[in-house]
Amino acid sequence: MSSVIKTQGEIRIAYLDSKAFADEKLAPLVVCPGLSETAEDYLDFIKFMLPRRTIVLSFRGRGLSDTPIHGYNLNDHVIDLEQVIMDAQLRELHLMAFSRGVSYALGYTRRNNDRIKSLMLLDYPLEHRSMDEDWVHDYIEHYLKPTKRIELIREEAVIGIQRDSTDEELSIAFNKPVLLIYGGLEGSLITTEQLERYKDSFNCIEIVRLENSSHNIRDTEGAKLNQSIKEFIDKL
Repeated sequence: MSSVIKTQGEIRIAYLDSKAFADEKLAPLVVCPGLSETAEDYLDFIKFMLPRRTIVLSFRGRGLSDTPIHGYNLNDHVIDLEQVIMDAQLRELHLMAFSRGVSYALGYTRRNNDRIKSLMLLDYPLEHRSMDEDWVHDYIEHYLKPTKRIELIREEAVIGIQRDSTDEELSIAFNKPVLLIYGGLEGSLITTEQLERYKDSFNCIEIVRLENSSHNIRDTEGAKLNQSIKEFIDKL
């Protein structure tokens, strides 16, 4: 697995790429991790998806990427994704995203629709959400520190994400295959209303409900999740 650092101006964005082990005839898969996730969190997934080339980035402030003081709005994250895809020289790709990464993936697709062969969106609404100031302390003290993830996303990034966050609808015109996977228990970010929005927004959508999961579907039903993704993308 190769680890690559892409310099975007003065900001370095790190990503993992399985190109050296992949079948070049298969369209590559690019992954947008969740809010506090890093590329390294997806090492097992990258191996599972072989021989398909899979690329996973660590957005700014996470993992081995740089942590600027400013620049954490939706567009800044979309630029990180654009730069990695450009650096990897991808002309077409499948795009997958989990949690907050879904809004970054949708923001990218809105500007680069022709490049995307399919979307795989995991447990997040069709929107970019703002966070109030209380969220910063709660997220750091009650999630990042107890789960020891504070080393994976810096406090400066959490503060910047809150400060620069805005509410934005992200329904897009996309007529190619879409896979929505969401948790069936309380705590999932896909409500009944959000599910209907997905159905109304995409005319070629496949939906998988993981009955034993809330939001954190990658931990609770990872094997079923990964198999659903592989089956979906392999038949395209």
